[in-house]
Amino acid sequence: MTDQKREPVLAVTRLSPFYMGLLQDRYQVLDRLHETDPEAFLRIAPQIRAIAASGESRVPAELIEALPALEIIAVMGVGYDGVDVDAAKSRGVMVTHTPNVLNDDVADLAIGLMLCAARQLPAADRHVRSGAWAEKGPMALARKMSGARLGLLGMGRIGQAIAHRALAFGMSVAYTARSEKPQLPYAFFDRPAALAAASDFLVVITPGGAATRKLIDGEVLAALGADGILVNVARGSVVDEEALIDALERGVIAGAALDVFEHEPNVPQRLRELPHVVLAPHIGSATSATRQAMADLAGANLGAFFAGQTLLTPVPECVSASR
Repeated sequence: MTDQKREPVLAVTRLSPFYMGLLQDRYQVLDRLHETDPEAFLRIAPQIRAIAASGESRVPAELIEALPALEIIAVMGVGYDGVDVDAAKSRGVMVTHTPNVLNDDVADLAIGLMLCAARQLPAADRHVRSGAWAEKGPMALARKMSGARLGLLGMGRIGQAIAHRALAFGMSVAYTARSEKPQLPYAFFDRPAALAAASDFLVVITPGGAATRKLIDGEVLAALGADGILVNVARGSVVDEEALIDALERGVIAGAALDVFEHEPNVPQRLRELPHVVLAPHIGSATSATRQAMADLAGANLGAFFAGQTLLTPVPECVSASR
């Protein structure tokens, strides 16, 4: 039965407990009802004005069209490439996300992954735990990170936060983006391959989606070179995963540190077997404080919508249409 006192909100994926708890306090949450009970979903679909999603959720055009009253898709996450924004816009549906509140965590992780890849910290941990240190002696020498050249594929707020941290390591910073940012004191390159050729560490922090799909390809990896390390804290789709595995196996680049993958949570066995690759399970924003802040912002967008107020953080494609 529909709760007449609360607006129905369709949760399209398994949501963070922070977000789900907030929703359950305020709305009638239909938790993946379109998947778990299609018949019940069809009955209530005409009443659903809001979707709650995560950064990894898929909200295709077909689902948007199935909800004639839909007016908002509130994403808990900075990324929203799984949402068909064009289909939403054509229906006048607003899409919101949660930028900025996760900048520090993602930037911190990027620096941590760079250090892990350069100094081989996960391998060092295994070397001690396995008894290899006592049995076989010291590990092979690692590489220095301080003073190295950092290239950033993307120079939004998170990219700038990474650059700020890298300066404390005495690193030089360069970047590529859709357009140059003259106000920043960093070197600009107009092509990813050109940036890679001038980098020791190439950090990917650009939005996902069709425009950036497999932007890091074999050409870029070859330009990064045999001493270069690739770090991805953006989206798995930005890197040609097959080309990356091939480059790692053949020594085209020195190593990689990855928080995101093309088909999460499934990571290719060949990638998992490479000893000079650091792997993390998409934990860029995975601290309690930040996940709470993300949930609060996603909830605030929903609250503003239902109150007829201006949305706090519509996605860029919807900014001009925000009310």
